[in-house]
Amino acid sequence: MEIYELTAHELSEKMEKKEISSEEIVRSIYNRINQVEKKLHSFVTLTEKEALLQARNIDEKMRKGGFRGLLAGIPIAIKDNMCIRNARTTCSSHILENFISPYEATVVKRLRDEGAVFIGKTNMDEFAMGSSTENSYFGVTRNPWDMNYIPGGSSGGSATAVASDETILAIGSDTGGSIRQPAACCGVVGLKPTYGRVSRYGLVAFASSLDQIGPFGKDVEDAALLLNVLSGYDENDSTSVNLDVPDFTKSLIENVKGIKIGVPKEYFVKGLDGEVERAVKQAIELLKNLGAKIFEISLPHTEYGVAVYYLIAPSEASANLARYDGVRYGYRSPETEDLLEEYEKTRGEGFGAEVKRRIMLGTYALSSGYYDAYYLKAQKVRTLIKKDFDEAFEKVDAIVTPTAPTPAFKIGEKVDDPLQMYLSDIFTISANLAGIPGISQPCGFSKKGLPIGLQLLAKPFYEEVLLRIAYTYEKNTEWHKRKPKL
Repeated sequence: MEIYELTAHELSEKMEKKEISSEEIVRSIYNRINQVEKKLHSFVTLTEKEALLQARNIDEKMRKGGFRGLLAGIPIAIKDNMCIRNARTTCSSHILENFISPYEATVVKRLRDEGAVFIGKTNMDEFAMGSSTENSYFGVTRNPWDMNYIPGGSSGGSATAVASDETILAIGSDTGGSIRQPAACCGVVGLKPTYGRVSRYGLVAFASSLDQIGPFGKDVEDAALLLNVLSGYDENDSTSVNLDVPDFTKSLIENVKGIKIGVPKEYFVKGLDGEVERAVKQAIELLKNLGAKIFEISLPHTEYGVAVYYLIAPSEASANLARYDGVRYGYRSPETEDLLEEYEKTRGEGFGAEVKRRIMLGTYALSSGYYDAYYLKAQKVRTLIKKDFDEAFEKVDAIVTPTAPTPAFKIGEKVDDPLQMYLSDIFTISANLAGIPGISQPCGFSKKGLPIGLQLLAKPFYEEVLLRIAYTYEKNTEWHKRKPKL
Protein backbone atom coordinates (compact mmCIF):
# COMPACT_ATOMS: atom_id res chain seq x y z
CA MET A 1 0.00 0.00 0.00
CA GLU A 2 1.27 3.47 -0.92
CA ILE A 3 1.73 6.11 1.80
CA TYR A 4 -0.84 8.42 0.14
CA GLU A 5 -3.54 5.72 0.44
CA LEU A 6 -3.47 5.75 4.26
CA THR A 7 -5.84 7.71 6.49
CA ALA A 8 -4.82 10.58 8.77
CA HIS A 9 -5.19 8.48 11.92
CA GLU A 10 -3.07 5.67 10.44
CA LEU A 11 -0.34 8.14 9.43
CA SER A 12 -0.42 9.84 12.86
CA GLU A 13 0.16 6.46 14.47
CA LYS A 14 3.12 5.72 12.17
CA MET A 15 4.64 9.14 12.88
CA GLU A 16 4.20 8.57 16.61
CA LYS A 17 6.15 5.32 16.29
CA LYS A 18 8.77 7.11 14.16
CA GLU A 19 8.10 4.73 11.26
CA ILE A 20 7.56 7.62 8.85
CA SER A 21 8.27 11.34 8.58
CA SER A 22 6.01 14.19 7.50
CA GLU A 23 8.38 14.93 4.63
CA GLU A 24 7.94 11.37 3.30
CA ILE A 25 4.15 11.74 3.49
CA VAL A 26 4.20 15.08 1.65
CA ARG A 27 6.53 13.74 -1.06
CA SER A 28 4.24 10.74 -1.53
CA ILE A 29 1.22 13.06 -1.91
CA TYR A 30 3.00 15.20 -4.52
CA ASN A 31 4.05 12.07 -6.44
CA ARG A 32 0.38 11.15 -6.55
CA ILE A 33 -0.59 14.67 -7.64
CA ASN A 34 1.97 14.46 -10.46
CA GLN A 35 0.38 11.17 -11.59
CA VAL A 36 -3.29 12.19 -11.66
CA GLU A 37 -3.79 15.97 -11.34
CA LYS A 38 -3.63 16.66 -15.10
CA LYS A 39 -6.63 14.35 -15.57
CA LEU A 40 -8.65 15.49 -12.53
CA HIS A 41 -7.90 19.19 -12.03
CA SER A 42 -8.64 19.17 -8.28
CA PHE A 43 -6.42 22.16 -7.49
CA VAL A 44 -6.25 25.84 -8.43
CA THR A 45 -2.94 26.41 -6.63
CA LEU A 46 -0.29 23.94 -5.44
CA THR A 47 2.27 24.90 -2.80
CA GLU A 48 4.87 22.12 -2.91
CA LYS A 49 7.84 24.21 -1.81
CA GLU A 50 6.03 25.67 1.21
CA ALA A 51 4.54 22.26 2.10
CA LEU A 52 7.94 20.55 2.17
CA LEU A 53 9.33 23.37 4.31
CA GLN A 54 6.39 23.02 6.72
CA ALA A 55 6.88 19.24 6.85
CA ARG A 56 10.61 19.54 7.62
CA ASN A 57 9.88 22.00 10.43
CA ILE A 58 7.34 19.62 11.96
CA ASP A 59 9.73 16.67 11.65
CA GLU A 60 12.39 18.74 13.42
CA LYS A 61 10.00 19.70 16.23
CA MET A 62 8.87 16.10 16.64
CA ARG A 63 12.46 14.85 16.73
CA LYS A 64 13.08 17.21 19.62
CA GLY A 65 10.01 15.75 21.31
CA GLY A 66 8.26 19.04 21.86
CA PHE A 67 5.39 18.91 19.37
CA ARG A 68 2.21 16.85 19.58
CA GLY A 69 -0.27 18.67 17.31
CA LEU A 70 -3.48 16.74 16.54
CA LEU A 71 -2.66 16.81 12.81
CA ALA A 72 1.13 17.03 13.05
CA GLY A 73 2.62 16.45 9.61
CA ILE A 74 -0.66 15.48 7.92
CA PRO A 75 -1.31 16.96 4.43
CA ILE A 76 -4.53 18.94 3.99
CA ALA A 77 -6.09 20.71 1.00
CA ILE A 78 -8.00 23.97 1.49
CA LYS A 79 -10.98 25.03 -0.62
CA ASP A 80 -10.04 28.19 -2.46
CA ASN A 81 -12.57 30.43 -0.69
CA MET A 82 -10.62 30.38 2.60
CA CYS A 83 -7.83 32.86 3.18
CA ILE A 84 -4.23 31.81 3.81
CA ARG A 85 -1.96 34.76 4.57
CA ASN A 86 0.24 35.78 1.62
CA ALA A 87 -1.31 33.09 -0.60
CA ARG A 88 -3.67 33.36 -3.54
CA THR A 89 -7.38 33.12 -2.72
CA THR A 90 -9.43 33.18 -5.93
CA CYS A 91 -12.85 31.63 -5.15
CA SER A 92 -12.29 30.18 -8.67
CA SER A 93 -13.31 33.56 -10.10
CA HIS A 94 -11.68 35.84 -12.66
CA ILE A 95 -12.50 38.80 -10.40
CA LEU A 96 -10.16 37.45 -7.65
CA GLU A 97 -7.69 35.68 -9.96
CA ASN A 98 -4.64 37.45 -8.52
CA PHE A 99 -5.89 38.30 -5.01
CA ILE A 100 -3.28 37.62 -2.32
CA SER A 101 -4.84 37.49 1.14
CA PRO A 102 -3.29 39.80 3.78
CA TYR A 103 -4.76 37.73 6.62
CA GLU A 104 -5.55 34.15 7.62
CA ALA A 105 -8.89 32.41 8.16
CA THR A 106 -9.43 31.17 11.73
CA VAL A 107 -9.73 27.55 10.54
CA VAL A 108 -6.40 27.86 8.69
CA LYS A 109 -4.73 29.25 11.82
CA ARG A 110 -6.15 26.35 13.88
CA LEU A 111 -4.89 23.82 11.35
CA ARG A 112 -1.46 25.46 11.33
CA ASP A 113 -1.34 25.41 15.15
CA GLU A 114 -2.05 21.66 15.11
CA GLY A 115 0.72 20.99 12.56
CA ALA A 116 -1.34 20.28 9.41
CA VAL A 117 0.64 20.73 6.17
CA PHE A 118 -1.05 22.80 3.43
CA ILE A 119 -0.86 21.04 0.06
CA GLY A 120 -2.71 23.66 -1.98
CA LYS A 121 -6.04 25.35 -2.72
CA THR A 122 -8.77 23.27 -4.35
CA ASN A 123 -10.99 24.09 -7.32
CA MET A 124 -14.64 24.97 -6.73
CA ASP A 125 -17.71 26.46 -8.34
CA GLU A 126 -17.11 30.21 -8.60
CA PHE A 127 -17.91 31.84 -5.22
CA ALA A 128 -19.31 28.42 -4.16
CA MET A 129 -22.30 28.85 -6.49
CA GLY A 130 -22.97 25.49 -8.09
CA SER A 131 -23.43 21.76 -7.63
CA SER A 132 -20.94 20.40 -10.16
CA THR A 133 -17.63 22.35 -10.08
CA GLU A 134 -18.31 23.29 -13.72
CA ASN A 135 -18.64 27.00 -12.87
CA SER A 136 -14.94 27.57 -12.17
CA TYR A 137 -12.98 30.21 -14.09
CA PHE A 138 -10.06 27.76 -13.98
CA GLY A 139 -11.86 24.85 -15.65
CA VAL A 140 -13.88 21.76 -14.70
CA THR A 141 -12.88 19.25 -12.02
CA ARG A 142 -13.57 15.62 -12.96
CA ASN A 143 -14.93 12.73 -10.90
CA PRO A 144 -12.11 10.23 -10.14
CA TRP A 145 -14.54 7.30 -10.54
CA ASP A 146 -15.33 8.34 -14.13
CA MET A 147 -13.75 11.34 -15.87
CA ASN A 148 -16.93 12.05 -17.86
CA TYR A 149 -18.88 12.78 -14.68
CA ILE A 150 -19.04 15.75 -12.30
CA PRO A 151 -17.51 15.45 -8.80
CA GLY A 152 -20.38 17.43 -7.22
CA GLY A 153 -20.06 20.97 -5.98
CA SER A 154 -19.27 23.49 -4.93
CA SER A 155 -16.42 21.78 -3.03
CA GLY A 156 -15.73 19.36 -5.90
CA GLY A 157 -11.97 19.93 -5.84
CA SER A 158 -11.71 19.02 -2.14
CA ALA A 159 -13.85 15.87 -2.54
CA THR A 160 -11.93 14.74 -5.65
CA ALA A 161 -8.55 15.35 -3.98
CA VAL A 162 -9.51 13.13 -1.01
CA ALA A 163 -11.12 10.40 -3.17
CA SER A 164 -8.12 10.20 -5.51
CA ASP A 165 -5.51 10.31 -2.69
CA GLU A 166 -4.10 13.67 -3.82
CA THR A 167 -4.40 14.71 -0.18
CA ILE A 168 -5.08 12.96 3.11
CA LEU A 169 -7.64 15.48 4.42
CA ALA A 170 -9.46 18.49 2.97
CA ILE A 171 -11.84 21.21 4.07
CA GLY A 172 -14.76 22.66 2.18
CA SER A 173 -17.67 25.00 2.79
CA ASP A 174 -21.35 24.02 2.74
CA THR A 175 -24.04 26.61 1.95
CA GLY A 176 -26.72 24.27 0.55
CA GLY A 177 -24.95 20.91 0.44
CA SER A 178 -21.53 21.86 -0.94
CA ILE A 179 -19.65 19.44 1.34
CA ARG A 180 -22.14 16.59 1.54
CA GLN A 181 -23.19 16.38 -2.13
CA PRO A 182 -19.61 16.19 -3.55
CA ALA A 183 -18.72 13.73 -0.75
CA ALA A 184 -21.58 11.53 -2.01
CA CYS A 185 -20.54 11.91 -5.67
CA CYS A 186 -16.90 11.01 -4.89
CA GLY A 187 -17.45 8.28 -2.27
CA VAL A 188 -15.82 10.01 0.71
CA VAL A 189 -17.01 11.28 4.11
CA GLY A 190 -18.11 14.93 4.29
CA LEU A 191 -19.56 16.69 7.32
CA LYS A 192 -21.40 19.99 7.62
CA PRO A 193 -21.23 21.09 11.28
CA THR A 194 -23.99 23.01 13.06
CA TYR A 195 -24.14 26.67 12.02
CA GLY A 196 -21.92 28.51 14.51
CA ARG A 197 -19.83 25.45 15.48
CA VAL A 198 -16.91 26.46 13.19
CA SER A 199 -15.70 30.03 12.67
CA ARG A 200 -16.41 31.62 9.28
CA TYR A 201 -13.80 34.36 9.76
CA GLY A 202 -11.65 34.36 6.62
CA LEU A 203 -14.18 32.39 4.56
CA VAL A 204 -15.15 34.51 1.54
CA ALA A 205 -18.88 35.05 2.06
CA PHE A 206 -21.54 33.67 -0.27
CA ALA A 207 -24.68 33.52 1.93
CA SER A 208 -23.77 34.49 5.48
CA SER A 209 -26.72 32.87 7.28
CA LEU A 210 -26.10 29.52 5.54
CA ASP A 211 -22.32 29.12 4.99
CA GLN A 212 -20.46 26.65 7.20
CA ILE A 213 -16.94 25.17 6.97
CA GLY A 214 -16.44 21.44 7.48
CA PRO A 215 -14.18 18.41 6.97
CA PHE A 216 -13.66 15.83 4.22
CA GLY A 217 -12.02 12.54 5.17
CA LYS A 218 -11.40 9.06 3.80
CA ASP A 219 -13.32 7.64 6.75
CA VAL A 220 -15.47 8.79 9.68
CA GLU A 221 -12.56 8.80 12.13
CA ASP A 222 -10.62 11.26 9.95
CA ALA A 223 -13.68 13.53 9.73
CA ALA A 224 -14.05 13.48 13.54
CA LEU A 225 -10.36 14.21 14.04
CA LEU A 226 -10.47 17.18 11.67
CA LEU A 227 -13.70 18.46 13.24
CA ASN A 228 -11.88 18.57 16.61
CA VAL A 229 -9.38 21.02 15.12
CA LEU A 230 -11.87 23.19 13.20
CA SER A 231 -14.45 23.65 15.97
CA GLY A 232 -14.60 26.28 18.69
CA TYR A 233 -15.58 29.81 19.55
CA ASP A 234 -14.02 32.74 17.68
CA GLU A 235 -14.61 36.34 18.72
CA ASN A 236 -13.87 37.46 15.13
CA ASP A 237 -17.09 35.77 13.96
CA SER A 238 -20.27 37.22 15.46
CA THR A 239 -22.20 34.04 14.55
CA SER A 240 -19.71 31.75 16.32
CA VAL A 241 -21.31 29.98 19.29
CA ASN A 242 -19.42 29.93 22.60
CA LEU A 243 -19.83 26.28 23.53
CA ASP A 244 -17.34 23.74 24.81
CA VAL A 245 -16.05 21.49 22.04
CA PRO A 246 -16.22 17.79 22.89
CA ASP A 247 -13.55 15.36 21.69
CA PHE A 248 -15.46 14.06 18.68
CA THR A 249 -13.23 10.99 18.36
CA LYS A 250 -14.67 9.78 21.69
CA SER A 251 -18.10 9.44 20.03
CA LEU A 252 -16.72 6.82 17.61
CA ILE A 253 -18.45 3.91 19.35
CA GLU A 254 -19.60 0.91 17.34
CA ASN A 255 -23.05 0.71 18.86
CA VAL A 256 -26.41 2.07 17.69
CA LYS A 257 -28.61 -0.03 19.98
CA GLY A 258 -31.67 1.94 21.02
CA ILE A 259 -30.82 5.02 18.91
CA LYS A 260 -34.01 6.34 17.31
CA ILE A 261 -33.62 7.16 13.62
CA GLY A 262 -36.32 8.88 11.59
CA VAL A 263 -36.92 8.26 7.88
CA PRO A 264 -38.75 11.23 6.32
CA LYS A 265 -41.32 10.09 3.76
CA GLU A 266 -40.85 13.35 1.79
CA TYR A 267 -37.31 12.26 0.83
CA PHE A 268 -38.44 9.04 -0.89
CA VAL A 269 -40.55 10.47 -3.68
CA LYS A 270 -40.79 10.57 -7.47
CA GLY A 271 -37.53 11.77 -8.96
CA LEU A 272 -35.36 9.75 -6.58
CA ASP A 273 -33.10 7.46 -8.61
CA GLY A 274 -33.97 3.77 -8.11
CA GLU A 275 -30.39 2.71 -7.41
CA VAL A 276 -30.00 5.47 -4.79
CA GLU A 277 -33.28 4.49 -3.12
CA ARG A 278 -32.24 0.83 -2.99
CA ALA A 279 -28.78 1.57 -1.52
CA VAL A 280 -30.18 3.94 1.13
CA LYS A 281 -32.96 1.52 2.13
CA GLN A 282 -30.40 -1.28 2.49
CA ALA A 283 -28.33 1.02 4.74
CA ILE A 284 -31.42 1.75 6.86
CA GLU A 285 -32.11 -2.01 7.10
CA LEU A 286 -28.53 -2.62 8.25
CA LEU A 287 -28.81 0.06 10.96
CA LYS A 288 -32.06 -1.58 12.08
CA ASN A 289 -30.35 -5.00 12.27
CA LEU A 290 -27.57 -3.42 14.33
CA GLY A 291 -30.12 -2.33 16.95
CA ALA A 292 -31.29 1.13 15.85
CA LYS A 293 -35.01 1.86 16.11
CA ILE A 294 -36.40 3.08 12.78
CA PHE A 295 -39.49 5.34 12.57
CA GLU A 296 -41.22 6.92 9.59
CA ILE A 297 -41.46 10.69 10.16
CA SER A 298 -42.73 13.68 8.22
CA LEU A 299 -40.96 16.94 7.36
CA PRO A 300 -43.95 18.54 5.60
CA HIS A 301 -42.27 21.74 4.38
CA THR A 302 -39.45 19.89 2.58
CA GLU A 303 -40.96 20.63 -0.85
CA TYR A 304 -40.41 24.38 -0.33
CA GLY A 305 -36.71 24.02 0.56
CA VAL A 306 -35.28 24.64 -2.93
CA ALA A 307 -37.51 27.67 -3.57
CA VAL A 308 -36.71 29.18 -0.16
CA TYR A 309 -32.99 28.58 -0.58
CA TYR A 310 -32.88 30.13 -4.04
CA LEU A 311 -34.44 33.31 -2.68
CA ILE A 312 -32.42 33.63 0.54
CA ALA A 313 -28.98 32.54 -0.73
CA PRO A 314 -28.95 34.82 -3.83
CA SER A 315 -30.30 37.74 -1.78
CA GLU A 316 -27.41 37.40 0.68
CA ALA A 317 -24.99 36.86 -2.23
CA SER A 318 -26.13 40.05 -3.95
CA ALA A 319 -25.29 41.99 -0.77
CA ASN A 320 -21.99 40.16 -0.16
CA LEU A 321 -20.74 40.42 -3.73
CA ALA A 322 -21.40 44.16 -3.99
CA ARG A 323 -17.88 44.70 -2.61
CA TYR A 324 -16.26 43.49 -5.87
CA ASP A 325 -16.28 46.76 -7.73
CA GLY A 326 -12.77 46.96 -9.22
CA VAL A 327 -11.83 49.80 -6.89
CA ARG A 328 -10.36 48.28 -3.75
CA TYR A 329 -9.02 44.86 -4.76
CA GLY A 330 -9.38 42.14 -7.35
CA TYR A 331 -9.76 42.48 -11.11
CA ARG A 332 -10.37 45.92 -12.64
CA SER A 333 -11.50 46.37 -16.24
CA PRO A 334 -8.67 48.19 -18.06
CA GLU A 335 -10.63 50.38 -20.48
CA THR A 336 -13.29 52.49 -18.82
CA GLU A 337 -14.31 56.15 -19.13
CA ASP A 338 -15.90 56.78 -15.73
CA LEU A 339 -16.73 55.15 -12.39
CA LEU A 340 -20.11 53.72 -13.45
CA GLU A 341 -18.60 52.12 -16.55
CA GLU A 342 -15.78 50.75 -14.40
CA TYR A 343 -18.30 49.05 -12.09
CA GLU A 344 -20.29 47.64 -15.02
CA LYS A 345 -17.35 46.37 -17.05
CA THR A 346 -15.41 44.99 -14.07
CA ARG A 347 -18.38 42.99 -12.83
CA GLY A 348 -19.48 42.05 -16.35
CA GLU A 349 -16.04 40.68 -17.22
CA GLY A 350 -15.06 39.46 -13.75
CA PHE A 351 -18.07 37.32 -12.79
CA GLY A 352 -19.18 34.11 -14.54
CA ALA A 353 -22.72 33.37 -15.79
CA GLU A 354 -23.97 31.53 -12.69
CA VAL A 355 -22.72 34.22 -10.29
CA LYS A 356 -24.39 36.93 -12.39
CA ARG A 357 -27.62 34.90 -12.46
CA ARG A 358 -27.69 34.63 -8.67
CA ILE A 359 -26.79 38.30 -8.10
CA MET A 360 -29.70 39.29 -10.38
CA LEU A 361 -32.11 36.87 -8.67
CA GLY A 362 -31.08 38.19 -5.24
CA THR A 363 -31.17 41.85 -6.19
CA TYR A 364 -34.65 41.36 -7.64
CA ALA A 365 -35.90 39.57 -4.50
CA LEU A 366 -34.61 42.41 -2.31
CA SER A 367 -35.87 45.24 -4.51
CA SER A 368 -38.56 47.68 -3.48
CA GLY A 369 -42.02 46.22 -3.97
CA TYR A 370 -40.77 42.63 -4.07
CA TYR A 371 -38.99 42.33 -0.71
CA ASP A 372 -42.14 41.32 1.21
CA ALA A 373 -43.43 39.04 -1.52
CA TYR A 374 -40.20 37.11 -1.95
CA TYR A 375 -37.43 37.53 0.62
CA LEU A 376 -39.63 38.06 3.68
CA LYS A 377 -41.95 35.21 2.72
CA ALA A 378 -38.95 32.93 2.17
CA GLN A 379 -37.67 33.75 5.67
CA LYS A 380 -41.07 32.83 7.14
CA VAL A 381 -41.09 29.47 5.34
CA ARG A 382 -37.51 28.92 6.49
CA THR A 383 -38.82 29.18 10.06
CA LEU A 384 -41.42 26.50 9.26
CA ILE A 385 -38.72 24.20 7.83
CA LYS A 386 -36.71 24.63 11.03
CA LYS A 387 -39.86 23.92 13.08
CA ASP A 388 -40.35 20.63 11.16
CA PHE A 389 -36.88 19.51 12.29
CA ASP A 390 -37.41 20.72 15.87
CA GLU A 391 -40.60 18.65 16.12
CA ALA A 392 -38.98 15.60 14.50
CA PHE A 393 -36.03 15.71 16.93
CA GLU A 394 -38.46 15.53 19.86
CA LYS A 395 -39.23 11.97 18.66
CA VAL A 396 -35.94 10.79 17.11
CA ASP A 397 -32.19 11.20 17.72
CA ALA A 398 -31.22 11.41 14.05
CA ILE A 399 -32.72 11.47 10.57
CA VAL A 400 -31.51 9.36 7.64
CA THR A 401 -31.97 10.31 3.95
CA PRO A 402 -30.23 9.99 0.60
CA THR A 403 -27.56 12.73 0.21
CA ALA A 404 -28.45 13.43 -3.43
CA PRO A 405 -31.38 12.29 -5.61
CA THR A 406 -29.05 10.68 -8.19
CA PRO A 407 -25.44 9.55 -8.45
CA ALA A 408 -23.09 12.01 -10.22
CA PHE A 409 -24.34 13.18 -13.63
CA LYS A 410 -22.36 13.76 -16.81
CA ILE A 411 -20.27 16.89 -17.28
CA GLY A 412 -22.31 19.35 -19.35
CA GLU A 413 -25.60 17.50 -18.80
CA LYS A 414 -27.33 20.22 -16.73
CA VAL A 415 -25.34 23.33 -17.64
CA ASP A 416 -28.14 24.71 -19.84
CA ASP A 417 -30.87 23.90 -17.33
CA PRO A 418 -30.20 25.76 -14.06
CA LEU A 419 -33.41 24.49 -12.44
CA GLN A 420 -32.39 20.85 -12.94
CA MET A 421 -28.96 21.72 -11.54
CA TYR A 422 -30.55 23.38 -8.48
CA LEU A 423 -32.54 20.21 -7.74
CA SER A 424 -29.25 18.34 -7.15
CA ASP A 425 -29.29 19.94 -3.67
CA ILE A 426 -32.89 19.08 -2.84
CA PHE A 427 -31.97 16.74 0.06
CA THR A 428 -29.14 18.82 1.52
CA ILE A 429 -30.55 22.37 1.47
CA SER A 430 -32.94 21.99 4.43
CA ALA A 431 -30.08 21.30 6.87
CA ASN A 432 -28.54 24.69 6.01
CA LEU A 433 -31.87 26.49 6.28
CA ALA A 434 -32.39 24.94 9.73
CA GLY A 435 -28.73 25.32 10.81
CA ILE A 436 -28.40 21.64 11.80
CA PRO A 437 -25.42 19.30 11.29
CA GLY A 438 -25.29 16.67 8.54
CA ILE A 439 -22.87 14.01 7.36
CA SER A 440 -22.61 12.10 4.09
CA GLN A 441 -20.84 8.75 3.78
CA PRO A 442 -20.68 6.15 0.99
CA CYS A 443 -23.42 3.47 1.10
CA GLY A 444 -23.16 1.82 -2.31
CA PHE A 445 -22.42 2.17 -6.01
CA SER A 446 -24.55 2.50 -9.11
CA LYS A 447 -24.34 0.00 -12.01
CA LYS A 448 -22.02 2.49 -13.73
CA GLY A 449 -19.65 2.29 -10.76
CA LEU A 450 -20.48 5.73 -9.31
CA PRO A 451 -20.70 6.21 -5.51
CA ILE A 452 -24.00 6.73 -3.67
CA GLY A 453 -24.19 8.77 -0.46
CA LEU A 454 -26.12 8.24 2.78
CA GLN A 455 -26.99 11.42 4.73
CA LEU A 456 -27.51 11.59 8.49
CA LEU A 457 -28.91 14.70 10.22
CA ALA A 458 -29.10 15.56 13.93
CA LYS A 459 -30.27 18.42 16.14
CA PRO A 460 -27.98 21.47 16.55
CA PHE A 461 -24.61 20.70 18.21
CA TYR A 462 -25.28 16.94 18.23
CA GLU A 463 -22.48 16.04 15.80
CA GLU A 464 -21.50 13.24 18.21
CA VAL A 465 -24.75 11.37 17.44
CA LEU A 466 -24.05 11.62 13.69
CA LEU A 467 -20.48 10.41 14.10
CA ARG A 468 -21.52 7.47 16.26
CA ILE A 469 -24.15 6.24 13.77
CA ALA A 470 -21.87 6.89 10.77
CA TYR A 471 -18.96 5.10 12.46
CA THR A 472 -21.11 2.05 13.30
CA TYR A 473 -22.42 1.87 9.75
CA GLU A 474 -18.90 2.21 8.33
CA LYS A 475 -17.50 -0.53 10.59
CA ASN A 476 -20.13 -2.94 9.23
CA THR A 477 -19.63 -2.15 5.53
CA GLU A 478 -16.77 -1.99 3.04
CA TRP A 479 -17.90 0.90 0.81
CA HIS A 480 -15.36 3.40 2.18
CA LYS A 481 -12.49 1.04 1.34
CA ARG A 482 -13.12 1.09 -2.39
CA LYS A 483 -10.76 3.23 -4.44
CA PRO A 484 -11.19 4.67 -7.95
CA LYS A 485 -8.85 3.16 -10.55
CA LEU A 486 -6.89 6.06 -11.96
